[in-house]
Amino acid sequence: MNTAIEIIQIDASKAQVLSDLAKKIYIPHYPYLWEQGGVDWYINEYAYPVAKIEAELKDPNNVHFIAYLNKEAIGYLKININTAAKSFNPITTLELERIYIDIDCIQKGVGSALMNFVKQLALKYNKKEIMLKAMDSAEKALQFYKKNGFEIKDSFRLSDTVFALIKPEFRGMYILSCQL
Repeated sequence: MNTAIEIIQIDASKAQVLSDLAKKIYIPHYPYLWEQGGVDWYINEYAYPVAKIEAELKDPNNVHFIAYLNKEAIGYLKININTAAKSFNPITTLELERIYIDIDCIQKGVGSALMNFVKQLALKYNKKEIMLKAMDSAEKALQFYKKNGFEIKDSFRLSDTVFALIKPEFRGMYILSCQL
């Protein structure tokens, strides 16, 4: 695959586009995580409703990008310029909150191109570290992060209250970081 992708920062006028793309990308990757009705709740009420994305896009700490290959949207990034995660200095740490790639583009260099973009962005913001959270059961994602210089720093479980529809065996999370 030609991995000469174009990564475009978006604003609130593209909230519907991002919402549609996020739902399209999320569904094939993660249906196994959820009890009945969980995917619909997550994509339509929790993570990707247009109003929530519009609010995120208006927050100067949140930066969203859509990745295109041959003018087709194939992925997206959500960055928190100054992380709010405990145990990390918000001034020196950028948070990669979301990196999602169309399932047809996995293991074709797109993820590496996006990760390299994030590292360059972090340097642009004078960050010394990038942190992210990943499911402890996401073996391929964890291998990808480790290959890109991330190390596991901590772990936690998703809230049984907020994430009641995630199957209990999939609520484990890792916090990873990469020094720049």
